[in-house]
Amino acid sequence: MTREEVTDTVNGKLKLVRTEYGLTQDKFAAIVGISKKTLVESEKGRRAIGWTETVAITSIFDKSSILTDCLGEDYREMVSALALKDVEVIYPSTMGGKIWWREIRSQDGYKIQQNIISSHYRLLDPSDRRLISSFDLSSVEEYLKMML
Repeated sequence: MTREEVTDTVNGKLKLVRTEYGLTQDKFAAIVGISKKTLVESEKGRRAIGWTETVAITSIFDKSSILTDCLGEDYREMVSALALKDVEVIYPSTMGGKIWWREIRSQDGYKIQQNIISSHYRLLDPSDRRLISSFDLSSVEEYLKMML
């Protein structure tokens, strides 16, 4: 999925997520950090929320069955991968992929893994530090080539 696809999906589910959590428009808008007017217009399809609001909603309402049904079980990881796409960051060490990951390839201590739920990929260095995360396997493989 792209940022735009995730944003469109979340935008179309605003009212359902809000009611799933038993929130009024006033409370939901305050929690997300938008005006009630913006929320009302978005719920009615007159205005689309942006990426910032999408990130806030998927982070705050991370137990939403509505969002899980339309974005998948591990949608927070997917949103994070999309947010960091094409950005070089230094990630903290991982547990090496003992849970939720299957190894695609290993070379010189580097590992390409795929998340078994969201299907995105990541590259770990020999210290199990994540170097890149993407839905595009070829971009992860290209990054690995640069590291070798």
